[in-house]
Amino acid sequence: MSTTDAVTFWDGVYAARPPATDPQPNLRLSEMVSTLSPGDALDLGCGDGGDALWLARRGWRVTAVDISAVAVERLAELARANGLDGRLAAEQHDLRASFPDESFDLVSAHYLHTPYDLDRADVLRRAGRALRPGGLLLVVDHGSTAPWSWNQDPDARYPSPREVAAEIDLDPALWAVERADAPRRIATGPGGRTAEVTDHVLLLRRTA
Repeated sequence: MSTTDAVTFWDGVYAARPPATDPQPNLRLSEMVSTLSPGDALDLGCGDGGDALWLARRGWRVTAVDISAVAVERLAELARANGLDGRLAAEQHDLRASFPDESFDLVSAHYLHTPYDLDRADVLRRAGRALRPGGLLLVVDHGSTAPWSWNQDPDARYPSPREVAAEIDLDPALWAVERADAPRRIATGPGGRTAEVTDHVLLLRRTA
């Protein structure tokens, strides 16, 4: 499917709901990054921007990207309103065709799923190559279907973190798996609805 189709779909997803005024970070990001020294971070698929804003407030210099112009424009406005536009740059990228041309200490990819064609393993390899030595690649995927998910396919299969690592296929001489597990949590969806969900968490460190 075309880039135009994907942009139209995701613009529609964000335009259909009110702009977030105080988006919150994903739990796995805050629990794993809170003790790190700030540096340069890349947020892939930034959405409402909770992760990017949280990082910027803690001193990180953040590049936040999304395929949706609606999401990017809303996040840029939030960054300005919170005095964070000097630390947070929101950019529109279709990751099938373009990628930020910078180096990072942290790349965060939370729930980077789409109904459109995307070679996700290639995107994550590119993210890995964009990391400086010692940098971290954090990939958090859905491990279950929430009641409010756009994907309600009963046959959906969620690859394990180790399977994701194998798909990315980074050189083990240069990369170390620091975490690969499937914790559960209580998630809150639209309208305050809650449900238990499973996250698939993969944390890779570039060692050289």
